[in-house]
Amino acid sequence: MKKILIINGPNLNLLHLRNKVVYGSEGLDKISNDCQEVAKQIGVEINFVQSNHEGEIIELVQNAINNFDGIIINGAGFTHTSVAIRDALEIFQGPKIELHISNIFKREDFRHHSFFSAVVDGVISGLGSNGYTIALLAIHNLIK
Repeated sequence: MKKILIINGPNLNLLHLRNKVVYGSEGLDKISNDCQEVAKQIGVEINFVQSNHEGEIIELVQNAINNFDGIIINGAGFTHTSVAIRDALEIFQGPKIELHISNIFKREDFRHHSFFSAVVDGVISGLGSNGYTIALLAIHNLIK
């Protein structure tokens, strides 16, 4: 069975408390449950994780090298600041999808730049929490 790592960055553990206009009303637990359901339907195993710590995210990506077939990452604020996570993603040779709940191009200028985009296979932005299950279907197709 193919294995996919879904990484969520800082403050996404408080998603249910954030600006509903930007992020919607669903919390990370609901999104994780939706992903688990889709994973069962398409026959993949997922590991859905969240961390507020850059080094921990780097270690998750590094450990994925020999343990996962693909990575979906919502790096949150680290998307726009972390060269170190970008470098770890570049080393991972399987398919990778960068994910954003909001449309980063409709937001503050500093959010328009992603350090991750150049080293991933695709970017999903602005589809709300549905972006997670869409990313899961897309990465499943990339792995096949």
